[in-house]
Amino acid sequence: MIKVRPLLSALVKHRVTLERHGYLCKFFPIMSEGSKAEQPDKLLKRTTEENEDSAEWVHTAKRIKVEGEHAEDEKRYPKKKVVLLLAYSGKGYYGMQRNAGNSEFRTIEDDLVTGLIKSGCIPENHGDDMKKMSFQRCARTDKGVSAAGQVVSLKLRLIEDIIEKINEHLPPQIQVLGIKRVTQSFNSKNNCDARTYSYMLPTVAFSPKDYDTGNTAAFRLEPDTLERVNRLFSLYKGTHNFHNFTSQKAPNDPSARRYITEMSCGEPFIRSNIEFVVITVRGQSFMMHQIRKMIGLVIAVIKGYAEEEVLERSWGQEKVDIPKAPGLGLVLERVHFDRYNKRFGGDGLHERLEWEHEEEAVKAFKEAHIYPTIVDTECQEGSMVSWMATLPNHDFEGTATGAREKKDQKQDNADLGNDSG
Repeated sequence: MIKVRPLLSALVKHRVTLERHGYLCKFFPIMSEGSKAEQPDKLLKRTTEENEDSAEWVHTAKRIKVEGEHAEDEKRYPKKKVVLLLAYSGKGYYGMQRNAGNSEFRTIEDDLVTGLIKSGCIPENHGDDMKKMSFQRCARTDKGVSAAGQVVSLKLRLIEDIIEKINEHLPPQIQVLGIKRVTQSFNSKNNCDARTYSYMLPTVAFSPKDYDTGNTAAFRLEPDTLERVNRLFSLYKGTHNFHNFTSQKAPNDPSARRYITEMSCGEPFIRSNIEFVVITVRGQSFMMHQIRKMIGLVIAVIKGYAEEEVLERSWGQEKVDIPKAPGLGLVLERVHFDRYNKRFGGDGLHERLEWEHEEEAVKAFKEAHIYPTIVDTECQEGSMVSWMATLPNHDFEGTATGAREKKDQKQDNADLGNDSG
């Protein structure tokens, strides 16, 4: 900052010199006493204005420099439409999709977008509105649900070593495993033909309803029970009205009709002294909670809480009370782009959206992050055993409406009993 007092002293000395040589009267009017008093204020004002002008110039220069750097980045790394292959463990997250303006419930996309910004793949000012980057997820996984083959499409700056640099800014339980260029019009949700999920659960879920669940480690699934489980799962194949397997879907809603191509249960295996199995289901698309309810209903039948005919009845017009299995064991295994691959995969310009080269990385991630989380959480918290204890609360013989009325009647009777006691 310019100091005023030395400046005034220099001006006074200069004036004395001019007076001594007779120049001041020729060229400058003599200042009045009032103007002399005002001079320091004017100098201060001029100094302040000069400082403000200087600060504004520096700010403008910095802005131009930043804009120039952004322009240089855009020129060096132009944004291209790509898909990312993601794997993540869903424990501790409120699903895949971001909740705009709600930082309390952390999602997979929150951490993913942060990693994309910090790595320099997308501009920081686009982070709050990913539509500017044409962002689209293939599947919206629910709270606690994991993925080994999630795919998102978006525009990115294709920087060097892009996968490594993105993963540097992601937590270990979220990783980008692959990247491929796609057409400008590609949309990972709309271009997806089918989705494959798996569901890992302890085999004690298929034990008789009178089995002592406190002895979970001792249970072993019999081959004939596994055969029956697979026979029931096969009934889901084809197109059915799954309005009872989600919420807020009317029986006559066309969107409730879904096409299932595969559903089966694999052979048992041991993890941490507990027997587990993995159920695999592939369909064109799934509604919220649909898979968990499909599995929950079969468990209820196997355990003896419901008759097999409830499956056929659940696809009818009446509202059926269907239990929803825990979300812990559900994993999005892979998504399929058969039509896209057929149209663009052989044109010599675009890659097929298949991930053979990433299979080992996917398998390693599941072994390191997904399976241990499912097994350890089940052993420590017993989510499946706790859920099984709620099955007697469901009325599988009547409709959901009837079940609610019956529950209300029981509560009314209890209230009357308390009043008369």
